Amino acid sequence: MSALAAESGTPRGTDWAEIVRVWEETDAPEGSKVEIIEGIVTVSPPPSEEHNDTAELVHRRLYSVIPDDWGVYQTLGLTCPETGSLFVPDLCVVPRAALRRGERVPAGEAELVVEVTSKSNANHDRIKKAHGYAVAGVPLYLLLDAWQSGRPTATLYGEPQSGTYRVLSSVEYGEELTLPAPFELALDTGIFPLN
Repeated sequence: MSALAAESGTPRGTDWAEIVRVWEETDAPEGSKVEIIEGIVTVSPPPSEEHNDTAELVHRRLYSVIPDDWGVYQTLGLTCPETGSLFVPDLCVVPRAALRRGERVPAGEAELVVEVTSKSNANHDRIKKAHGYAVAGVPLYLLLDAWQSGRPTATLYGEPQSGTYRVLSSVEYGEELTLPAPFELALDTGIFPLN
């Protein structure tokens, strides 16, 4: 992963607009993920086949339980200017109306965000993104972490308060994890590929 520092500290006003401009103009290799994490434009390499397979398996299951006016998105940028971030989660479930306003979608519009860790950026997903999504008020954050201490783990966070989530459930791959209402979805984590 490479990074380009735009400003230190939490961007506000024109600082935020400048960082977003740098993000928009970043020329990254095809398939790379360009995000703003705490005021720094970062470029991550394209995800592995296992990473993509895991995201697709969750994506497929989410469509069976969401309302017709919600979508599951893989490349949607979610803004969180409070932390100086613009995240591009592996998956997010967002009401379609939020995408049709003609402006960037605030992270707080997401009903669920899913991140699948990669070896190169696992700590961003575990710490910085968890904090950003909690600050934004995303109700549920699912972290699928094949790199967690040598034992792949699925952790569901919820009840965001003051920039922190509560762990609702954490299981090792191979066990079932249940997403609560409004999803009511049991995920068999044993189907996820190992790195």
